[in-house]
Amino acid sequence: MNASSVTPARSLRPVRRLVLGAAAGVALAVGVPLAASAHVHVDPGTASAGATETLTFASSHGCDGSPTTAFVIDIPEGVGNAVPIVQGGWTVTRELSSDGVPTQVTFTSDTPVEDGLKATFAMDVLFDEAAADTSVAFPVTQVCVDGETAWTEIADEGQDPHDLDAPAPVVEVGAVAAEDDGHGEAAAAGGDAHAGDEHADAASATSADPVARWLAAGGLAAGIVALVIVLVRGRARRN
Repeated sequence: MNASSVTPARSLRPVRRLVLGAAAGVALAVGVPLAASAHVHVDPGTASAGATETLTFASSHGCDGSPTTAFVIDIPEGVGNAVPIVQGGWTVTRELSSDGVPTQVTFTSDTPVEDGLKATFAMDVLFDEAAADTSVAFPVTQVCVDGETAWTEIADEGQDPHDLDAPAPVVEVGAVAAEDDGHGEAAAAGGDAHAGDEHADAASATSADPVARWLAAGGLAAGIVALVIVLVRGRARRN
């Protein structure tokens, strides 16, 4: 066997490594975001104490594949008021404390939401000034046709929330809002439902969809394969 018959095989080894590495990278790029998407998210994840923020909650999965029928949100300490935003497709019910502030809000879907479809629901939330510089968790129970999932776990200090099986959505509350901010007055009045809908639409548009991630990853994989083919052909011609 002469040297020329061995060289091409050896020259392909780096290319094989490149292919295997690229495939692993694509799998990681796709798998991590999809795993992270299996939560109930809240947007924005930050707010000012003493002010109102429109919080949009979102989920794109059922309970182990079972369609979703309702989301039950417990209103935590640190919240001075919560005004659910009425939107099509949902029926809203509330449990109120003696001072009229909701302690629990339930969004019930008019039609069960199939697994893989994105559902959003929103509230105008007034954060107490006493909640400044704290993390406020909103426990959510996702009720499905078969079973339910309690998104209520809260990370301990120093623990990564992504390590939890069913983390509660969390809002990081900052310093007390400036007096001329204007958000506090809007919150006390319950806010503008139309503004809340626009905020929810914007959050929906900017949130990554799992299908879009798969398509993007597929395009990346195709580009890598094309690059590998060009490299292989170039090496073959030189040899």
